[in-house]
Amino acid sequence: GGTVYLCTADNEGNMVSFIQSNYMGFGSGLVVPGTGISLHNRGNNFTLDAAHPNCLAPGKRPYHTIIPGFLTKDGEAVGPFGVMGGFMQPQGHVQMVMNTVDFGLNPQSSLDAPRWEWESGNKVSIEHTTAEHLFRGLGPAGLGHEVSWSGNQLGFGRGQIIWRDANGVLCGGTEPRSDGCVAAW
Repeated sequence: GGTVYLCTADNEGNMVSFIQSNYMGFGSGLVVPGTGISLHNRGNNFTLDAAHPNCLAPGKRPYHTIIPGFLTKDGEAVGPFGVMGGFMQPQGHVQMVMNTVDFGLNPQSSLDAPRWEWESGNKVSIEHTTAEHLFRGLGPAGLGHEVSWSGNQLGFGRGQIIWRDANGVLCGGTEPRSDGCVAAW
């Protein structure tokens, strides 16, 4: 069960953003004969209920959380990135891109930065490392959100990033909330 994300890049400009997940337990319980490869059950959140926003339909791409990310700028590759963590994945991706593009953070600083997670309605949970003034600013006296502190670091996703700068230098970052590493040779 669970999800694994990895990214890689080489000096020739090749880059890969890869995510794999069986989702729950051993996935679907089906194994490709002769391979030992277990098939996932990520379709668990899909539905045939026509009134549901995630209903399967021809030509539609239903929402799911297997999202290997890749950033480009002006048609050029910047690099691969990904955040694992169920429904936190798309929110984590937005935060990593904001940290890079809007705040100019390097890959490690982008991953180190405190995260938030929208839960439902106006409920937002924030990592305990977030500054107190930001917590208050989001709360009822500020922007009016129902804000709560969360000590569950793994609930805020786990990510990896590699960016290539304008000089072709690669810079990687790894998640401080769980195990991971940047390896180079």
